[in-house]
Amino acid sequence: MSAVTTPVKRSTEARPASPETSAWSRWANEHRKWLFAAPAMAFVAVLIVFPVAWTGYLSLTDAEGSVRAESEFIGFQNYLDVLTDTDRFWPAVWRTALFTGVVLLVEVVLGMAIALLLWRPFRGEKWVRVAILLPLVATPVAVGMMWRLIFDPNIGMANQVLGWVGIGPQPWLSGQSSALPTTMFIDIWQWTPMVVLILLAGLTSLSDEPQEAALIDGASTWQRFRHVTLPLLMPTVIVAVLLRGIDALKTFDILYATKGRGGGSFHEVETLNVYAYGLSFDYNDYGVSSTVLIIFFLIIIGVMWALTYRKKGLDR
Repeated sequence: MSAVTTPVKRSTEARPASPETSAWSRWANEHRKWLFAAPAMAFVAVLIVFPVAWTGYLSLTDAEGSVRAESEFIGFQNYLDVLTDTDRFWPAVWRTALFTGVVLLVEVVLGMAIALLLWRPFRGEKWVRVAILLPLVATPVAVGMMWRLIFDPNIGMANQVLGWVGIGPQPWLSGQSSALPTTMFIDIWQWTPMVVLILLAGLTSLSDEPQEAALIDGASTWQRFRHVTLPLLMPTVIVAVLLRGIDALKTFDILYATKGRGGGSFHEVETLNVYAYGLSFDYNDYGVSSTVLIIFFLIIIGVMWALTYRKKGLDR
């Protein structure tokens, strides 16, 4: 006779967690957003902190010739030399500010106008949007080389078109006074579509009720734009200015592709980026180059802080 075994029932009740585990769980749950983001934040911090720290160290030395060569710590002497350089540094600062201010103003105004035209649906809307976004497809270096050929004073298409309407050839990129405005035009041609995308996204997110109310009250198109659309769209405009402004400050590839070393023979388009690049790779003066980059980095941080503070004020 076989023995009958009674099945043993296992308890399904969870065991009470220890105080240490319970405390850790509560802490992790309260700070979960930081725990999930911590690996990415650490990775980005390493990528940013080390280059900035190394550049800051080089700016305090007389490093030149090679980054592995022995260098002497000279403190803030490089900063004194750079900030008193009226031949290359301060003209480069002026060109950087002028280039950024002009292209940013034109791109925002032109981008706003195009975004308003594309705001309402019309026949062929998709094809028009594709055509407007085409300049963003090419890389800035390719765009710079393309326009360099177009503006060539001898074989360029630009002077041929001017000749058809009775206007004489222009120096464009080869002229001292015309080179910087020409590079501004190239930058505006390529990056205005980016501003259009940002502003158009903001316009499509706006409610129709304020517009309809203003229309019922008899407001004109300009009055609706000035008193309704623009105030509601201002946070998006600040975002567009922030993104495009920082990018315009750092413009290098278009300038170097069109004018080469030093921003031209007379440094006519030499901005801070082009100046720092020349110090590093043309003259191997890493100490002074690092000093220029640190000053440039502080300028960018200041601009970002001002625009971010302005955007927070508008969001309140």
